[in-house]
Amino acid sequence: MRMSDAIAAYILHMMDTKAEDTVEICRNELAGEIGCVPSQINYVLSSRFTPENGFVVESRRGGGGYIRVKRIAFRSEISMLTHIINSIGNSLVESAAMTIVQNLAERRLIEPQTARAMSMALSDRAYRAVPVEARDTLRANVMKHMLTGIALAE
Repeated sequence: MRMSDAIAAYILHMMDTKAEDTVEICRNELAGEIGCVPSQINYVLSSRFTPENGFVVESRRGGGGYIRVKRIAFRSEISMLTHIINSIGNSLVESAAMTIVQNLAERRLIEPQTARAMSMALSDRAYRAVPVEARDTLRANVMKHMLTGIALAE
């Protein structure tokens, strides 16, 4: 298991054992417990615990500093899709688009064949004819329209 996988699993395990959707951690203490450097904790928090993945991360610096990781609780599939649409903004890079599609598939909000089609439609290869500076804007619009279509089908 890669270190980033171990850190993410540890944080998720903390949430599951507390039966809460929020955990507070001290980066240095967590790094010591897991046996990694604190910057690896930062990397995992910024790459895996994102709004697209259904998390909010807050931090407070200083002597009593902490990092609070909160799992966003969705009341329905529609509210989850709405949250994702609103978190996309005006630009969406390919890796973030693929993360969203993967999460939708893992939560069984879309079928595997739909996930494959979405991934292909959102990939950089699909936008070769589009100027580089416009690709992420186009990808964001396409993703929002796909998610809106899924939400309307619910």
